[in-house]
Parts: sequence; C-alpha cells; structure tokens
Amino acid sequence: MAKNNFQKFSGKKSNAQKKEAFKQEKRKVRAERADYFDRLRNQSAEQPERPRRSPVKKTAESASAAPPGIEQMPLNKFLSHSGICSRRDAAELIRTGVIKVNGAIITEPGFKVTAKDTIEYNRKKLSLQKELVYILLNKPKDYITTSEDPQGRKTVLDLLKGATAQRIYPVGRLDRNTTGVLLLTNDGELTQKLSHPSFQIKKVYEVTLDRPLDKTDFESLLKGITLEDGFIAPDAIGYVDIHNKKVIGIEIHSGRNRIVRRMFEHLGYDVKALDRVLFANLTKKNVDRGKWRMLNEKEIRLLKYMNQSFVRKKEEKRKKSNEE
Repeated sequence: MAKNNFQKFSGKKSNAQKKEAFKQEKRKVRAERADYFDRLRNQSAEQPERPRRSPVKKTAESASAAPPGIEQMPLNKFLSHSGICSRRDAAELIRTGVIKVNGAIITEPGFKVTAKDTIEYNRKKLSLQKELVYILLNKPKDYITTSEDPQGRKTVLDLLKGATAQRIYPVGRLDRNTTGVLLLTNDGELTQKLSHPSFQIKKVYEVTLDRPLDKTDFESLLKGITLEDGFIAPDAIGYVDIHNKKVIGIEIHSGRNRIVRRMFEHLGYDVKALDRVLFANLTKKNVDRGKWRMLNEKEIRLLKYMNQSFVRKKEEKRKKSNEE
C-alpha cells in the first residue's frame, strides 16, 4: 500500500501525464476562482447598505474616518504592502513601538490608516508599493532567510542584487543549511495566505540522513509522532531511491519551525542535507542552485487562488458548528 503512495518521489512522469496534470490543475483553479467571485457577488447582493458614520476626531489611539474615495487599511497591512516585511511580522514590529503615524507612536496592528497618512519606520517615510514582484530562488546553503542580519551573515537578498528596485522579503523561512525553493515578494496579502496554516500549503522535501531509515521508524513517521510542541504526521513519505534508504522524500503542510529536521532527529537520525523541492505549486526546475527567476502570470494566478475551496469549506463547517 505504501509503495503506490510514494511513487511520486521516484520515477518520472511522461510528458502526456505532465500535460494532463497541468490541465487538471488549470480546471481546478478556474473553478475555484469562479466560485470565489460568485460568493463575493452573492455577499454584496445580500448585505444591506450600511448608514454612513459621522466623522470622528483622530487621536493617537484611534483612526479618523477616511475622506471619500480614500481606502483605509490596518497598519500591519500597510507595512506589508510597503515592502517592509510580511503582514504577520509587521504586527510584531508595530507592537515594539517603532512605527509612527502622523508623528505619534502606534502599537496596535489594526490601527486604520490611509495612503494619505505619514507613516514612518526608523525615521524613514513609507509608501505603498505600486509594482508587485514575485521571485523564485533556488536557495544554496550558508544563506539565512531574512531581509537583513545584524551579525553581518549572508542573506538570500544578497543573491538578488539588481533583480528589482522594489523592496521584497521571503515568504516563510528555510534555515541556514536548508536548500531549495524559496519565494520572495512584496505582495503582503499573498504572503499572509501562503504562511497561514488554514491554507494547507504543500511542501515537499528531499532528506539525506546519516544512515538508512529502517522500516520501524518509517512506519512511525507515517503514523505520526509527538514532539515537544505537539503531534505531527507527514502527508506522505517514501524512499527516493529504493536502493538508497538514506534519501527520503517527505510531503508536509506544517509550517512549524525546523519541523522536518526535528521529526528525524526525534528518532535518532542526523539530517545531513535538506532540500525543498516543492513549495505550493513551485519547483526549482531549470533554476540552478543560487540562481533565481521571475514567476510567470500563470504561476502567480495559481498561487493566489490555491486551496480556495478548501478554506471555504472549512469556514462553512466552522460557522455551522457555531450555529449548532
């Protein structure tokens, strides 16, 4: 039974199989996109028009009503769209008290702002990014996944000098010794989606161990194990090469810190190499180690509508449970 489930890690698909799989993925994305916009239209039609609120005076603790035609957004969303960091990291940054809005320090991530407000970070005025950039990097070892490092170590952005004038940041993290697929962008909304556990974003790793993975430990991983921060089970696991049981393919959607390494270390193995071969629908095909490329329109579209139906069903189930 296990053998059939793990053929994806060994053996190559024919061109016809690849073409058909791509067609199926396109149909799925189109259906999810159509469903998403249908729901938006239905919600708009069902929602009664709300009376306008009278303007309120702005203080350091509350936002003012935006002038007509000016869109409001949470401060952490503004920071992510200005290219500082992801929306989640922006919330933590704001709480440290280093962000000023119109001269006042704001520590509430949900504080409403507009593009007309003066927003400063480290005495530098921020503005919304006008051009969205999406870059796939095949990360090499010895580079850390961050925008800058106080210790002066090499970061992934050192590999992207001259790639774009926009300020971009990594989506998620790969530790210093982990290689493979890494997405960098200035699209805060997409970063939030791809980083959130509810979207069940798929990741596939190739793991090289210090010794062969024996059958007992293979079965333990397949059933799931309990680490210090809770239970974890892979979505799939298999030998990349049946003749070399030191090299394992593992599919997982958890974003917990160093989760793949910790799973094998828990069973007494030393991870000699860890390479991410797939993230969401992105692979490192035709991208050499240390090199990068821009995503094409189809790839961006697939990312933005990925797992939309899954999240909708989960949300409907949650609402139904609350009503009961």
